Parts: sequence; C-alpha cells; structure tokens
Amino acid sequence: MTDFTPEQTEKLETYLNLLRKWQKTINLVSNSTLNDAWERHIHDSAQLSDHIPRGAHLLDIGSGGGFPALVLAIIRPDVTVTMVESDTRKCTFLQTVARETSTHVKVLNERIEDVPPHSSYDVITARAFACVEKILYLTRSFFIKNPELFCLLLKGENADEEIREARQIYDFSLEDTQSLTNTKSKILKIWNVSRETSF
Repeated sequence: MTDFTPEQTEKLETYLNLLRKWQKTINLVSNSTLNDAWERHIHDSAQLSDHIPRGAHLLDIGSGGGFPALVLAIIRPDVTVTMVESDTRKCTFLQTVARETSTHVKVLNERIEDVPPHSSYDVITARAFACVEKILYLTRSFFIKNPELFCLLLKGENADEEIREARQIYDFSLEDTQSLTNTKSKILKIWNVSRETSF
C-alpha cells in the first residue's frame, strides 16, 4: 500500500473533510463509503500510482468526486492531471479541493465527447464512470492521436463480463491486476485499442 508523506497526508485529510462537507448537498460518492473513505477512496485511487510513468499527462474522465485523479495529483506532483466532468457543481468541488490543497490540476467542465483529442495525453483513468466498452468508444479518437496511450480503469466484480463485451467490438491488449483494497476488484490496463471497422 502507498505510503504518504506528512504533507500529502495533511492534504488528503483536507480533501476528505471537504468531501464530507459537500456530500451533504451533492452526491459525490456513496454515503455508505464515507466512514471508510481512506480505504475505499484514497488508497483505492492511490494504488494506480505504481502504473503511471513519471512525468505522464493523465486525462481522467467522469471525474465526479475526484477519485482517482485528485488523489494522484496530490501524491504524484510529477504527473500533469486534467479532469473532465460535465456536472458544474462537481467541477466547483474539484476546483475547491485543488485550491485548498494547493494542488495543480486542470478541470474541464465538459462531456468527454466534446473534448478535442490531443496527442499529449499518456494515460486515461476512470473510476465508477462507465463500462469498458463505452469508455473505449468515448476515447477512441484519443487512441488514434496517440498510439502509445493506455487506460487504467478501476473495476469491480463485473470486470470480466465488461471485458468480454468490449472484446466483441474492440481488439486490445489487456493486463489485469488484483486490487489491493478489494478482493473482488481489479485494475485494468488497456492499450493497443483497435476495431475491424474504421473509428
């Protein structure tokens, strides 16, 4: 499990305090997870750090409450983080956390479909956003722009079923790793994405 520096721990505590405050008016995470937020959200997000190259540009889609992107931005200052979230209130929350923790991130108040693909993105992350097939569909133009791009997806007990469904449409390389925080969950690394017909 990732060890945090005292400064990172302080920032993550500030993050969780803001999460609990804002959760009263905005549905950012499941209420049932708040009592175990360090394990369910912080450590769950932080485990992706080992899979992200130094200096990478990360694009997080459907960012919601900021997991995993804000956690990664706090513990990996070498990584450039761009978050995409269509809900204006959630964007305000993300910007508030970034400001209160002095964490540099970019927040785009848009749908991923409306974000122009750019070759500078190295990694796409998503958590509790959509099934694998839909994520690949929504990000297909980004893979064209950068053939080296890969996805890191935190997936629950339906991961294998989602992979089977996605393979009916897309060809891709896959590496799955057991989650460190939940025996029923996996980290999916997906790259070399293509399909028989043109994107």
